[in-house]
Amino acid sequence: MQRRNFVKLGAAAAALQCLPSIGFSQQGEVFRIGSLTPITGAGSPYGPGMQQAIRLAVDEVNAAGGAGGRKLELFTEDDQTKPDAAVLAAKKLIEVNKVQAVLGTWASGVTLAVMPLTEAAGIVQMNVSGAPAISTLDTRDLVWRFQATNDRFGAAFAEICAKRGFKRPATMAFNNASGLGNVEGFTRVWEKRGGKVAAHVTYEPSRPSYRSELQKILAAKPDVIVMGSYLPDTTIILREWFQSGADNKWVIPGWAANPDLVKALGPEVCEGIISVETVSNEKSTSYAQFDAAFTKATGKAASTNIYAAMAYDMVISLALAMEAAGPKATVEQVNARLREVSNAPGTAVYSFAEGKAQLGKKAKVNYEGASSKLDFDKFGDATPDFGVFVIEKGQLVRRDVVSITM
Repeated sequence: MQRRNFVKLGAAAAALQCLPSIGFSQQGEVFRIGSLTPITGAGSPYGPGMQQAIRLAVDEVNAAGGAGGRKLELFTEDDQTKPDAAVLAAKKLIEVNKVQAVLGTWASGVTLAVMPLTEAAGIVQMNVSGAPAISTLDTRDLVWRFQATNDRFGAAFAEICAKRGFKRPATMAFNNASGLGNVEGFTRVWEKRGGKVAAHVTYEPSRPSYRSELQKILAAKPDVIVMGSYLPDTTIILREWFQSGADNKWVIPGWAANPDLVKALGPEVCEGIISVETVSNEKSTSYAQFDAAFTKATGKAASTNIYAAMAYDMVISLALAMEAAGPKATVEQVNARLREVSNAPGTAVYSFAEGKAQLGKKAKVNYEGASSKLDFDKFGDATPDFGVFVIEKGQLVRRDVVSITM
């Protein structure tokens, strides 16, 4: 997202500055949650499932008697995967529905546009966006990220390249916070290991051809090209690369190297591409329970939508914080308990009901999420593990799982 647009959208928050922070005392016996997911637009393959996961978690909490003596009430909006539309939807959730948390933003541009509104209102914001700037622009510690940052994706790329023995990497990045975050994270860790990056190209979006950028990269004779890209530009770049006859390998984020890429280019072009995507906490009890509920509700396994488990964990962790904070706690007091109920040390719990029971015994709990172990750092960021998938005969085959420490 361009800085001037962020500032422009941030001005919309100014109107909210005069509003008092929203607290329970104004809202009666419910805690109001706003679901703001991409039902339409580029994020639409994921948004409906995320919204369903949020609904499942809300129902689960209410079935257990609520949290902190209050039931959850859910309001839903479509952010359209567009910052302008997301700002209007968030204003409606905050000003009309009086929500105390906005959950589920997907695109980095959307989260960055909505953050000034939630911060000004003093409410919780939870997202699955990747832009590193989200961490540092959260000046009130009200923003919680359940997906790895783009910078940490880059760190995983470096770990994968080292494990696979690549020696001459080059990088190509879409000119936005997400794309640049991927390759800057890669370069930082790769160079810290003593390696060098042979070449780097930043390219602009919506180009009909990227041949000139490819020629510059290929002239450096890399053995692997690490990407910070989206599906449309990746499709064009790989088609032109295949036509060039070059034989280097590729490491590409999973949102760009996926079945749709294979469908667009065919298995021959995509053979051997390394696709990297975070994976859920698949061996945990919490994931098994969520997978069963999600499959029953949607007819699809939870593994078909990596962001759904993250959206589910948003509600469960928030509700556990509400329970820990106790009756009549303000949003600020609930927010302050999120690390406490999610991070070690504490008794490991895998559901809201289990955590509520332990908190009733005055025990310290550590929620092990369906999406990850859910340990938040000082920025409010969690870091799931990364799955390493190789495209073989048109299929994405998982060959490894990589964990990174930050």
